[in-house]
Amino acid sequence: MQELSNTRLYQTTVQIEGMTCASCVARVEKALKKIEGVVSAHVNLSTEKASISADHVIPCAEIIQKIERAGFKVVQQKFELDIEGMSCASCTARIEKALKKIPEVLEANVNLSTEKAYVTAVSSLQQQVLVKAIQKAGFDVKADQLELNIEGMTCASCVARVEKALNKVEGVTAASVNLATETAQVSGSNLNIANLIQAVKKAGYEAQLKTAKVNFTEQQNFQHKKAEETASLYRDLWIALALALPVFILEMGSHLLPSFHHFVVHNIGTQNSWYIQFVLTTLVLLFPGRRFYQHGIPALLRLAPDMNSLVTVGTLAAYLFSVIATFFPFLLPQATVHVYFEAAAVIIALILLGRYLEARAKGKTSQAIQYLIGLQPKTARVLQDGQWLDLPISEVQQDMIIEIRPGEKVAVDGVVTSGHSYVDEAMVTGEPVPVAKNTDDRVVGGTINQNGTLQIRATAVGEDSVLAQIIKMVEQAQGAKLPIQAAVDKVTLWFVPAVMGLALLTFMVWFLLGPEPQLSYALVNAVAVLIIACPCAMGLATPTSIMVGTGRAAEMGVLFRKGEALQLLQQTKVVAVDKTGTLTEGKPVMTDFQVLEGFNKQQVLQLIASVEAKSEHPIAYAIVQAAKEQQIELIEVSEFDSITGAGIKAQINNQDIQIGAERLMQQLGLNTEHFAGIASKLGQEGKTPLYAALDGKLAAIIAVADPIKDTTFKAIEELHRQGLKVAMITGDNPHTANAVAQQLKIDHVIAEVLPHEKVDAVKMLQKEHGIVTFVGDGINDAPALAQADVGMAIGTGTDVAIEAADVVLMSGNMQHVATGIGISQATIKNIRQNLFWAFVYNIALIPIAAGILYPFFGILLSPMFAAGAMALSSVFVVSNALRLKLYQPLSAQE
Repeated sequence: MQELSNTRLYQTTVQIEGMTCASCVARVEKALKKIEGVVSAHVNLSTEKASISADHVIPCAEIIQKIERAGFKVVQQKFELDIEGMSCASCTARIEKALKKIPEVLEANVNLSTEKAYVTAVSSLQQQVLVKAIQKAGFDVKADQLELNIEGMTCASCVARVEKALNKVEGVTAASVNLATETAQVSGSNLNIANLIQAVKKAGYEAQLKTAKVNFTEQQNFQHKKAEETASLYRDLWIALALALPVFILEMGSHLLPSFHHFVVHNIGTQNSWYIQFVLTTLVLLFPGRRFYQHGIPALLRLAPDMNSLVTVGTLAAYLFSVIATFFPFLLPQATVHVYFEAAAVIIALILLGRYLEARAKGKTSQAIQYLIGLQPKTARVLQDGQWLDLPISEVQQDMIIEIRPGEKVAVDGVVTSGHSYVDEAMVTGEPVPVAKNTDDRVVGGTINQNGTLQIRATAVGEDSVLAQIIKMVEQAQGAKLPIQAAVDKVTLWFVPAVMGLALLTFMVWFLLGPEPQLSYALVNAVAVLIIACPCAMGLATPTSIMVGTGRAAEMGVLFRKGEALQLLQQTKVVAVDKTGTLTEGKPVMTDFQVLEGFNKQQVLQLIASVEAKSEHPIAYAIVQAAKEQQIELIEVSEFDSITGAGIKAQINNQDIQIGAERLMQQLGLNTEHFAGIASKLGQEGKTPLYAALDGKLAAIIAVADPIKDTTFKAIEELHRQGLKVAMITGDNPHTANAVAQQLKIDHVIAEVLPHEKVDAVKMLQKEHGIVTFVGDGINDAPALAQADVGMAIGTGTDVAIEAADVVLMSGNMQHVATGIGISQATIKNIRQNLFWAFVYNIALIPIAAGILYPFFGILLSPMFAAGAMALSSVFVVSNALRLKLYQPLSAQE
């Protein structure tokens, strides 16, 4: 119920089932008026609704009880809401309490394990009331996300109208429409697809649901459809040019060449020339030009004019004036009897030329998606019933055994069961160096097997494959709307109506104040204003750059999961990185091993590795792995024991072995001075030395460390060249952390940080420096990735980290951080160039088309030149965006 402030009455409406006549109405009203506090009750038989006014809030349960006693039923509805932020039973109680306070709610149950709220309420309750109540209680409702394909949009004003229509649909909290991808991203609760499609249709466009999962066939069909549209534009363009050229020659040739004018007058006749122009121009408007009128006229009738409407009004004005001048000249002042057929015909031809060039260029903006789709093999060689069969890729199922021969693409994601080869994974990681693949190694569908034969077991097929997920991420990023677009959207909604208003003003000024013949001048300049305006350029300025930029980034192994990150990333001041697995390899290895004179290096390593094999410590694993790589066989160990805080001891063939830190050696009375120089060097490198003693004699020094990746040094250098500070956030002790930082020339070190403290570290950097990008790869990095302004996850890391990130680096190469930031900077710069051109073009040329230069220089802009300028403006914007395809990272520019 909602309070009426002017009467201090509370009102509600309920839908009733079962009423058939006036007596039913009377019974319901009588029952409702018996409720204490009800001031009035009115029941409408045709709408089957009861409106109740009361002097206090009356729970709908009480109203329903009275109506049911009268023999009728109240229509109810059920809601299912996904709740975010609940952690315990008290959270569920708070939400239930908040929901039950709403008078229209009949029942509310909140389930902590499913994180859902199940609500039963009367049919008049809006879902947003429930959402606001939950938010007021301190929680949030997870929004549904879906994507629509939109057909029929031609300019920025179309985008604004579709967004406006979608935002009016019940349950929609946000709608973002992209002109370049011709899609709409819609978020909200309990979204009704039919209502969304109907709203788009009512706005004058067509819509259909785009499947959430990646469908390779659907993608290919979409690309085929776009190719057909381009081919249709190409055909119409040539028809228009063939028909418009004679019109242009007959009319403009007569103006430009006196001899040609005499030829037309004496051999064809002026009136006959006009008849020929009429026929040819009519054909231009009816056939190749029909597309503009099919969209433009309905848009005008809906009072929602778009780019097509400008073309429609401009060309029809010139055409109809010419028709009157040709067939009914007596209706016009004698001085104004001229024809402008050539303007209408040539305008159509030039705009079609612009649309065709734009369509071709826009096709190139989605080449990244087309390339990725093309990576999917068509067939796979599968083992079935002991035989190898070639199956269509759509029929391949999980756990099938597949053979990948030399030179073939890996059919699906899988694990190698037998064979050895090198696989080119550049399409996933952006790294040009092939990767060795052996048994138990993972392979990704679409990558290229090189020189060996592999047998793999399929682990992910179709929409679940890495390739499908990459395509989905790229599509989501390409369909995003950046904050920079917000100002553009406000302008474009009113742009076309404003242009039509300016054209009308131009007509009136020239008609009332212009020189003779006023009507002709007024018509020509008004048409020029209509034709030169270009909302297309404004609409394409941002999305085309995003499409090309994110596509180019994907080719280099940088995936933008969220388009907004594209704008934020280029504002980065500090890049904060986790150490283990990001700067380093993420797994310890034995880096140093030295023995004293008199000991056999291989024998000592055999004894040490045999003892360490009994331990589960990562350091022990590294030493054992080093021995295995040298094909050293481990031997039986007895009396194994750990020495708390110092090391381990054991016996092998009655030989005592102690392994541990320097203090263990000191406890044994052994002097480590022989290794003092080596130990000092290891400490400077951030490595902790271990010692081994055999039968009470110092024998060896060992160092195990997590080695820095080869690419990390270059990556930090590139970030510094971009003018960025680099901070390392690690759980390691300060000594090791500072040693690594010194090698890499890292600016800030935050050491001994627990996983939950990484968020505080990021907050501190944000407070001190501004925009922070955090790079990590582990589960413990997820909170920091979410807290950072931009979270970048190493694609080789955990799924949790990747889900929390805004940007995914498909390889473990830290250089891709600089690549991502670089392409972000290049894309935003490109967007600003496009927006500058689009706005300056319209601001400068519309007044010129209106004739502002005529009083000073006698210059007027022909509608044909206006059409050419308008056509080229969109082509310029898209072509400028395509320059991003040439972007090279810093590492490739050297």
